[in-house]
Amino acid sequence: MRYSSTASVSQPRNPGTGTYGYLIYDGRKKVAEGSGVAGEEVTSNFAEYTALVEALKKLKGLGMEGDVLVRSDSKLLVGQMSEGWKVKGGMYLEKLKEARELLKDFGSVRFEWIPRERNQEADLLTRIAYDRNGRGRP
Repeated sequence: MRYSSTASVSQPRNPGTGTYGYLIYDGRKKVAEGSGVAGEEVTSNFAEYTALVEALKKLKGLGMEGDVLVRSDSKLLVGQMSEGWKVKGGMYLEKLKEARELLKDFGSVRFEWIPRERNQEADLLTRIAYDRNGRGRP
């Protein structure tokens, strides 16, 4: 099973500078990771969906469009992508639609919520992205 873990942060406040990180595994082997800035004055939800979109793009680029498990510490993302939670709107709506469009190219895609404590590697990538882009720690 291929899976991706995603994380985001919006600092020093929410909305703020949004950064994201993701990891892609094929079984137990890490095959890719990525991080970056989702935008300035964006919400953490926007950054979470940016992480998902970037991870899906990377999976496609690697030719890994089969069955995928996405793990995220965002209950909103997991709920909206897999459990039928309502989408009320917000600045992340554009990224949600982009993610849903990308998912059409994959086989079975499951979403699983994990506590932030179990998502430390992806979370670290968000902080590295924040620091790398001259933001420093708040």
